[in-house]
Amino acid sequence: MTTTPLRIDIISDVVCPWCIVGYRQLKRAAEASGTAVDIHWHPFELNPSMPAEGQNMVEHIMEKYGSSQAESHANRDRLTAIGEDLDFTFLFADDMRMHNTFDTHQLLHWATLKGKGDDLKQALFIAHFTHCRNLSDPDVLAAIASEVSLERAEAEAILVDQRFADQVRAEEKFWTQQGITGVPAMVFDRQHLVTGAQGVDNYTNILSQLTQGGCAAT
Repeated sequence: MTTTPLRIDIISDVVCPWCIVGYRQLKRAAEASGTAVDIHWHPFELNPSMPAEGQNMVEHIMEKYGSSQAESHANRDRLTAIGEDLDFTFLFADDMRMHNTFDTHQLLHWATLKGKGDDLKQALFIAHFTHCRNLSDPDVLAAIASEVSLERAEAEAILVDQRFADQVRAEEKFWTQQGITGVPAMVFDRQHLVTGAQGVDNYTNILSQLTQGGCAAT
């Protein structure tokens, strides 16, 4: 087992299903290989121009990626099966919506300062994909923050005064300038970039190479 945690920076969005899949695969690989990891979450918006009311998920996927309704449902089925294997529940519904996530990233920035970044990140993934909660609603976001022992009144104030907006935009800009155009994107040991959900076996190989002094593929 490694004694010094391996730093892993994960650039992601909470409405990205492959982001939670990739994270769960990485976590399982780390546990299986006995690799201590130090996870740092960073913001990325899949749909920065999405209006506050959001958009129906199926319609959004069809418009953005040119997929048919049948293809969209097949992808849902695939994700549901993958999620079950990783102990994560995807409960897709026909009225599920894609949301603007800028405010979620502001709360995540604050939660990280409070030592609760990972707790809130996981709660937001579950809120969106398992419970279909409206992540565009400030009241919903404040409630989720309170559910991971963050101060609800402060969360509400942050969403009103947007105090972390500049920091989040600056961090998003930094990662896009590094060439990040899609998520999940993981940077291992500050130097090895791996994109997409790679699967448990591939993550295990990457962790093994890095902890044994080798070089991971990028």
